[in-house]
Amino acid sequence: MKINREWHLEHRMPKNPTFEQRVAWHLEHEKNCKCRPIPEKLLEEMVNKKAKPNKR
Repeated sequence: MKINREWHLEHRMPKNPTFEQRVAWHLEHEKNCKCRPIPEKLLEEMVNKKAKPNKR
């Protein structure tokens, strides 16, 4: 797959990103580049976090 070099140069993953930053970056990446899929481990974390209700 072809890489969107310009997007990658302008949208660097933050150093030591939070879970939310990782998710946001990968979702934007998927829309703009598609040089690789969202990592399987992150997808699993996204599903697990979404499935768990917030505790108050």
